[in-house]
Amino acid sequence: MITTIATTPIEGQKPGTSGLRKKTRVFSTPGYLESFVQSIWNGIGGLQGKTLVVGGDGRFFNADAVQIIIKMAVAARAAKVIVGQDGLLSTPAASNLIRLRGADGGVILSASHNPGGLDGDFGVKFNTANGGPAPESVTDAIFKATTTITRYQIAESPDIDLSSVGTIHQGDTVVELVDPVADYAALMEQLFDFNAIRALIAGGFRLRFDAMHAVTGPYAREILVNRLGAPEDCVMNAVPLPDFGGGHPDPNPVWAHELMALMMADDAPDFGAASDGDGDRNMIVGRGVYVTPSDSLAVIAANAHLAPGYEKGLAGVARSMPTSCALDRVAQARGLDCYATPTGWKFFGNLLDTGRATLCGEESAGTGSDHIREKDGLWAVLMWLNILAHKRCPVADVMAAHWREFGRDYYSRHDYEEVDAAAAQDLITDLRARLDALAGQDFGPLTVTQAEDFSYLDPVDGSVTVHQGLQIHFKQGARLVLRLSGTGTAGATLRVYMERYAAGPEGLAQDAQSALAPVIAATDALSDLKTRLGRAGPDVVT
Repeated sequence: MITTIATTPIEGQKPGTSGLRKKTRVFSTPGYLESFVQSIWNGIGGLQGKTLVVGGDGRFFNADAVQIIIKMAVAARAAKVIVGQDGLLSTPAASNLIRLRGADGGVILSASHNPGGLDGDFGVKFNTANGGPAPESVTDAIFKATTTITRYQIAESPDIDLSSVGTIHQGDTVVELVDPVADYAALMEQLFDFNAIRALIAGGFRLRFDAMHAVTGPYAREILVNRLGAPEDCVMNAVPLPDFGGGHPDPNPVWAHELMALMMADDAPDFGAASDGDGDRNMIVGRGVYVTPSDSLAVIAANAHLAPGYEKGLAGVARSMPTSCALDRVAQARGLDCYATPTGWKFFGNLLDTGRATLCGEESAGTGSDHIREKDGLWAVLMWLNILAHKRCPVADVMAAHWREFGRDYYSRHDYEEVDAAAAQDLITDLRARLDALAGQDFGPLTVTQAEDFSYLDPVDGSVTVHQGLQIHFKQGARLVLRLSGTGTAGATLRVYMERYAAGPEGLAQDAQSALAPVIAATDALSDLKTRLGRAGPDVVT
């Protein structure tokens, strides 16, 4: 039986950079999730006769939300709903499944790297038929639907047993429970030289992967242990937990401190890596050396041809604007087109779909290629293992050789989290108003050459996206970017990105924060952000 329930628009259901994220207690309020899901159906023109993929990262409320979405898809007369066993699907695996099965889209339940639990965060994201995050035209339509909704429909039926793979019928809808790992693992085996990686590991190469009690634990076990022969204990924090074990599933040196301590020890493994809540981000660490996401992207671009799936070379590369220019230097040396887009993986979709780019990345630990339409944490880990299997040298040596060839972009992101939203917005608004007059002015030890409010003209569909971050270039080979994040759920997060280029051969082995001291000083002089935000310093430095 289909039940129709009256509702009214709920304020604040506007999808951000990657779907709608709110506190778990908000999403679990009766009618809140249902109203947003109905708005998705309304925004995409209905679900009747369509195939939908559904799964999430296993955080608190995930299983309940999956049951609700299945019942609403049945009420909407979907032809098929493909669900990850136990309600689990990493974001990369969901993207792959959408593409592999020719689905019309997917609903991914995750707040990515945000903390989980009853007092943590929850999120819902709609991906389109190409497997990628919905473009702004679709999210705008979904948001518009949230402002006019008057009812939602849901099937009155028992919950489905999510623990068993198989197929059941609910009304006109087929619900198929699938192994969340198998298809993704098979794709990775096609892209990378598993024989070479297996031989590397068999030869005594030691690695650790921190799943952070998030969704990638089962994926890492299947690939690293079962298929590549690494020991069982190479996967840390392998069991997905609703609250991520009380941790913060963000793969950076602050939150993955257990892995960092291990990798900086005298008896450290050869290679360390981590992924986030839904498996789309990554952190790469060698013995005694942390690899920034921007540098990792550049190294992958320079060496992707070593992997079978990319041996013919790259069609082009793309990065989010705040990501360092290290990728640009590889692209210039290799004769590749290089695109700078707004933050948000959805902006890479057109470039990937039209063959303009093969490799994409963001400074926020997201890296991926045209194999799916999402960033992919384990993909990046396997690419690094593929590179190391062929180069047969430590991560530190790979980085040193890369910097000798291309120079080094010293880079860091300073996050000011949960600051007063009005104060953060005023800071950005005031600085935006000054941009046209900044060229030629000195701030601290640096001189501004160019300043802009970044906008993006999509070369494929001609769409224009504005106000994507304030970008300031300095005469001394430095760059500063300030932008408000769209992934938080409380207050505002101001991200400050700082970069300085060293061409070499001298000055390639400095501490990043020391090398960036002139940019940090210029940032303080230019924005007075610590005073305006009432903070002595950033909450997180990566």
